[in-house]
Amino acid sequence: MKKSVLLVALISVFTFSSCKDNAADKVNEENVATAEARDAESGKFPVMSFEKSQHDFGTIDQGTNVEHVFKFTNTGEAPLMIVNAKSSCGCTVPEYTKEPVAPGDSGELLVKFNGSGQNQVSKTVTITTNTKAGKETLTIKAFVNPKAGAQTPVKTPTS
Repeated sequence: MKKSVLLVALISVFTFSSCKDNAADKVNEENVATAEARDAESGKFPVMSFEKSQHDFGTIDQGTNVEHVFKFTNTGEAPLMIVNAKSSCGCTVPEYTKEPVAPGDSGELLVKFNGSGQNQVSKTVTITTNTKAGKETLTIKAFVNPKAGAQTPVKTPTS
């Protein structure tokens, strides 16, 4: 039994050591140049630079639809792709360009708010992009006057 185990181990060592080729001989110089160019390009990212990342609608009446266009420029070195834009609640709807924004070009992101809520309201829009950070954030806010006759919730202290 020991001889058969020893024989199998010896054959395994011989098999694995005889298959070693010189890997450096198999490297294609053209592939190396292509990989170097790709790696140099991979360090380039788009940069989404907004004119402003926050907008205050001021005082609005409850139920009033308002919207704002956030303008941005791709100040990076690669085309900018917006993959998704979503808000912190259903009362805010972002609309964005689906086309790539080339370096140096500008784009717009429209944010619509339906005036829900009461008093000071703040909402965020998270944009998923191919920037280095991967996410960008915009904020809208407004003071929402309740409709006439609407009840404002009263907070009572708990004991």
